[in-house]
Amino acid sequence: MIDNKNVLERYNLPEEVIFCKMCTMSNQRPRITFDADGVCSACNFSVMKNTLFDWSQREKELVELCKKYKRTDGGFEVLVPASGGKDSAFVAHMLKYKYGMKVLTVTWAPHIYTDIGWKNHQNMIHIGGLDNILGTPNGIIHRKLTKLSFEVLGDPFQPFIFGQHNFPLQIAIKYNIPLIMYGENGEVEYGGDMTNAYKPDRNYGSDQKKHYFSNLSPEGMVHYGIDQDDLLPYISPPIEEMDRINLKVHFLSYYHKWIPQENYYYASEHTGFEARSERNEGTYSKYASIDDQLDGFHYYLSFIKFGIGRATSDTAHEIRDGHITRDEGIKLVERFDGEFPEKCFKVFLDYVDISEEYFHEVIDSWRSPHIWNKVNGVWKLRHNVAGTGINDIVLD
Repeated sequence: MIDNKNVLERYNLPEEVIFCKMCTMSNQRPRITFDADGVCSACNFSVMKNTLFDWSQREKELVELCKKYKRTDGGFEVLVPASGGKDSAFVAHMLKYKYGMKVLTVTWAPHIYTDIGWKNHQNMIHIGGLDNILGTPNGIIHRKLTKLSFEVLGDPFQPFIFGQHNFPLQIAIKYNIPLIMYGENGEVEYGGDMTNAYKPDRNYGSDQKKHYFSNLSPEGMVHYGIDQDDLLPYISPPIEEMDRINLKVHFLSYYHKWIPQENYYYASEHTGFEARSERNEGTYSKYASIDDQLDGFHYYLSFIKFGIGRATSDTAHEIRDGHITRDEGIKLVERFDGEFPEKCFKVFLDYVDISEEYFHEVIDSWRSPHIWNKVNGVWKLRHNVAGTGINDIVLD
């Protein structure tokens, strides 16, 4: 079943491809905006982070927030969605050991754990000293949803994203924990909807479908043959239940300057976090998104749909953080972006039970004509950040 709607229409993308003057990101990232000088919203936000925000004042706001949610009945005071990765381990450990909060970490299991991902999850608990609930959905249903998401949304990771956002809400209600603390606000850190850029929290209802679910909520999967009851682990609790405990969802990145590399150093020291021994396919980094054997296909599909691969995402943030220059970032993108995730290809095919031929049929169905063109039987990007795309080159 291939149900590809035009990429331009589904994601409301501009047909003209342009690249940020400060980083390596293009205007094909959904919901990103560019100013009149050709600078993306994420870079403009980064400048404000470095020059305008009073981080000492914001930490005081965090201290007051923690005081507000202290309780005397022995219950958990804050829930942190946490895989054991560098960012979530950092958030949970900081809240518990620096700010004195009673923390419950909640993990929505990856499709298939990597060895290092499982080790880091266990290290978060046994070295980091953090309480944890691990939610693992029905494997048969999860594989069906993964295949459907690959076909219908061009992202096999969507079932994980459903659970990552909604399972913690379910646990918060079950344990009567009215505060959830995520790490970064991805919409403002990486480029997206800037509506909540200057708020510490977000609305847990209205933003999810647009920002995280590609405009298809888990309930929508019933239209593709999934039983409603089988979707319960993926679905947000009723608004009335969340309102009953006055549930609030906050981002630590509002209160603490968000620098992924610093989070890595902190988690390595305090929670036993370990990076991969080799780089991730599609990029040069070793310590981000290393929990799931199917990670690479999420990033590869992003490259296919938007011309934005894993190296683009990594370099864009590291340029904003001052760790590399834009020229260095462009060279890294040229070298690694769009690299095929070969190591787990058979694992992916077996997991969703498809042939290699059908895999490539689905992949090609997500190539938008404004991004790709086939030249002598080979797909080529029309535009890239190095200016060497087939429509960037001007022959004398």
